[in-house]
Amino acid sequence: MKLSVRAKRMERHHKRHSKGGLNLVSLMDIFTILVFFLLVNSSTVEQLPSTKTIELPKSTSEKIPEETLLIMVNNDNLIVQGRKISDAKTIMASKSNIIQSLKKELEFQTAQRLAINPSQTDSGEVTIMGDREIPYKLLKRILYTLSESNYKDISLAVVRQTKDKAATE
Repeated sequence: MKLSVRAKRMERHHKRHSKGGLNLVSLMDIFTILVFFLLVNSSTVEQLPSTKTIELPKSTSEKIPEETLLIMVNNDNLIVQGRKISDAKTIMASKSNIIQSLKKELEFQTAQRLAINPSQTDSGEVTIMGDREIPYKLLKRILYTLSESNYKDISLAVVRQTKDKAATE
């Protein structure tokens, strides 16, 4: 089949202005930067949530915190895993050593933990982030409720202090 003059001209035009190839150099640069960014930002250090209402005591602990059930307590509120359970005034006014709302939440958390891993038989692990100014009576009631709810592995969160600073104080 013979091409017309117009068809020949269009064919020449399309050959001159053909599509360019894929530039892999810039694509490789982007992926290299992405991999480097992910490597730098993926650390194994667990960090406890930062709150302005809780001032943690200072310590020279060397152990890295593990991810456990988190209880935050200050002079106003008792919070478990980010949910407010009770206020401190109600707990202090109560005659009972067991905090019923906390016990109910701990039973719920235990059920959730066992639903994920039914073969788990160990006691629950808890980290308490308590303000350094909370009354001991409040902390004692929390600890008593934890032990009654089969949470035996209890850790207290502290702010890590350098050894040089600890020696001078």
